[in-house]
Amino acid sequence: MKVKMILTALTEAKSPLFRPIKYSLFPPLGLASLAAYLAPDDEITMVDEHVETLSLDDEPDLVVIQAYITSAFRSYRLADHYRQKGCYVVMGGLHVTSLPDEAAQHADTIILGPAGDAWTRFLSDFRAKCPEKRYVSTTRTMEGKPPIRRDLIKRERYLCPNSIVVSRGCPHTCDFCYKEAFYSGGRSFYTQLVDEALAEIDRLPGKHVYFLDDHLLGNERFANALFDGMVGMGKVFQAASTVQSVLKPDLLEKAAKAGMRSVFVGFETLDAANLKEHDKYQNLNRDYAAAIKRVHANGIMVNGSFVFGMDNDDESVFDRTVNWATTHGIETATFHIMTPYPSTALHQRISADNRILHENWDLYDTRHVVYKPTKLSVEALERGYWRAYKDFYTWHSLFKSAGIKSDSRAKMRHLAYAGGWKKFEPMWDILIRSGQVTRMLPMLETVLAAFGRYDSPTRGGQQAEPQLESSVT
Repeated sequence: MKVKMILTALTEAKSPLFRPIKYSLFPPLGLASLAAYLAPDDEITMVDEHVETLSLDDEPDLVVIQAYITSAFRSYRLADHYRQKGCYVVMGGLHVTSLPDEAAQHADTIILGPAGDAWTRFLSDFRAKCPEKRYVSTTRTMEGKPPIRRDLIKRERYLCPNSIVVSRGCPHTCDFCYKEAFYSGGRSFYTQLVDEALAEIDRLPGKHVYFLDDHLLGNERFANALFDGMVGMGKVFQAASTVQSVLKPDLLEKAAKAGMRSVFVGFETLDAANLKEHDKYQNLNRDYAAAIKRVHANGIMVNGSFVFGMDNDDESVFDRTVNWATTHGIETATFHIMTPYPSTALHQRISADNRILHENWDLYDTRHVVYKPTKLSVEALERGYWRAYKDFYTWHSLFKSAGIKSDSRAKMRHLAYAGGWKKFEPMWDILIRSGQVTRMLPMLETVLAAFGRYDSPTRGGQQAEPQLESSVT
């Protein structure tokens, strides 16, 4: 059987000026995970449109398309194209699960939720020539899953080819997140067996690992065992967590000893009323400054996430947020305009108030305003969003933020990491287009280790204990 698997490019990934490095950062693993369930003699072509050109002149037996909200319209066009050629099309992903009736108009079969058992049932029925129109995931487990088909991933097209997922979902229920809708009807947070996760990590070549988990530290027992098992592997890794988890005694220290060198933290807002309104209780009454200080003290950089346009935000939110992030030494920041994704609690609430402006999914990219803000105009919110990015990543701001650190190598790491990420897009464009982006991975590993200060030796080596760095409180 000839199978074509397509990850359609997000609208915002196709810049007319340059190829943003963030879309060549790591390989998504959804389709490669599904490919593991196909037969050994199946002919599989897997295409990630973010890093390669899609050919449409083939006629596979089965076309599998993964759709996100800002790739939905293109995904539908691709699905319609292949169905017109007589190919069988199955679609899944966040957007398909959120709006199944919309997606069903463009696919022969849709799969709702985290595919898993629904995918295996579909494959069995498809081979028996009796596939159903709709399959819903009911069994939520990562235990015993077959190894990801990493041979299908074009590693040379990504800066960080060793991406991995060892848990699914998140233990929290923020109202702007897709999670509750996507995992409806079953567990919304679960992990691999620790031994299986460690075996998969150990199989990855090289030093750098990029965890794609929504919240790697979300299950404390699992995370502790995982980090204990990783000590001595010689890995350096990046992951995501929460303010609540990084403040827990000993957990972050174990992560650092295992090789964590950068963590994405969803601060989202500095306003307690906003946190309550969006059910982000894991941040409420937490000391953000203490969290940053603990992260830095363990030799880990912070990528802070912030959302603009919540109901208590006014014109002052942009400057306040950028100034706070800069004066607390955050290395990189990711800013977003609040976006009410379909089927989320936020969308239901804003829609009930008649505040949704349109349903042009291409613009639901957290860069455009798609609803009516309460204390800001649409224009002011978009202007403020772009200004926040500009102001945070000026060289003046980067030097000011790096200057908070007392250690010279930590300062160098801050400037190299933040500057390399945002100040050299034309260089990244050249590397991406020439297929040379992976050649920069050793440099990234060196920067993450603060030029040798936080190396992760292999088993038998000695792990240097991080020294406390000064931080604004």
